[in-house]
Amino acid sequence: METAQEKIAGRPTLYLAFELGQKQWKLGFSIGLGQRPRERGMAAGDREVLRKEIQLAKQRFDLPEDARVLSCYEAGRDGFWLHHYLHTQGIENVVVDSASIAVSRRAKQVKTDHLDVGKLLTMLIRYASGEKKVWSVVHVPDIAAEDKRHLHRELATLKKDRTRYVNRIKGLLAGQGLRLAVQSDFLTQLAHVRLWDGAALPAGLRARLAREYAGLQFVEQQIQELERERQELLQHSEDPNVEQVRQLMRLRGIGINSAWLYVMEFFGWRQFRNRREVGALAGLTATPHQSGDLSHEQGISKAGVAWVRWMAIEIAWDWLQYQPESELSRWYQQRFGAGSKRVRKIGIVALARKLLIALWRYLETGEVPVGAQFKAVS
Repeated sequence: METAQEKIAGRPTLYLAFELGQKQWKLGFSIGLGQRPRERGMAAGDREVLRKEIQLAKQRFDLPEDARVLSCYEAGRDGFWLHHYLHTQGIENVVVDSASIAVSRRAKQVKTDHLDVGKLLTMLIRYASGEKKVWSVVHVPDIAAEDKRHLHRELATLKKDRTRYVNRIKGLLAGQGLRLAVQSDFLTQLAHVRLWDGAALPAGLRARLAREYAGLQFVEQQIQELERERQELLQHSEDPNVEQVRQLMRLRGIGINSAWLYVMEFFGWRQFRNRREVGALAGLTATPHQSGDLSHEQGISKAGVAWVRWMAIEIAWDWLQYQPESELSRWYQQRFGAGSKRVRKIGIVALARKLLIALWRYLETGEVPVGAQFKAVS
């Protein structure tokens, strides 16, 4: 009796590759290696045209109406809506990490949409034939998981905007030789500020500073609203992901910012099979380089989720401070604590990886990191 995989392998398949642009999409169709691809252009996002082009491609290659369609596109500006739409149409799709696609090492290389879609088609056929390492496939979150990522991402963006406003205000003042704290009474202080020669601030500069401060206040208000919303969810939500946030926050050294990001961006919706996958997705794996007699380390890969990697290193420093008696902290102090500043920085990356894996096990199995202490119950 045929297995399900053999039945799929025996079905006629239409391969489809997308080259997504802001205004135009390039489509490439094929039925296998050695087949000249059928290429078509269309307006970006036109779903009706896309359905027609798929039907025409099936007719062009003499495929039945129920032929399997396997597609791919590179992760980018268009996000995952196209992936979800294709699945509703019965089309199997993979979203590809563009950084994982090999490129020529020549100093200059030709690049066009025609070449890009052709290369994607070839790699898609190889991938479907079992060559899984031809590229890295993105784990696409479902719509609910993707929606949960907006709160902490918006909050991080607003905090960056707040810093930009403050720096811009301080820069404008410094250009006149002035130093002034950007606090709640900033406008009151500004009215009494005098330049180096005792003159009042020029009207144009004063008006611009007032507008910049108004923008800062608006950003501050949005930050407070989002933090209240997050706190409300933390206190009353019965969502399993929020419960994971609470679970992480019980450990000393982990606050709401890190716990929320870890769960909503990393642990909450991804299925890790082992510790290697956890470290790799965070970009905290070593990248050795060996060629003949030459052998050296190139540092961590940085190929994973940048948000999580940055937070993991920040939490590793906090872990040393708030969990000094834990096994991980003692390991770090014994191996790197007496070293130079550079050695300690290298060690903190290793600690960040070990701690990230320990927290994954803690959420998955309830296994508390050895020697870790919980916060006092409030």
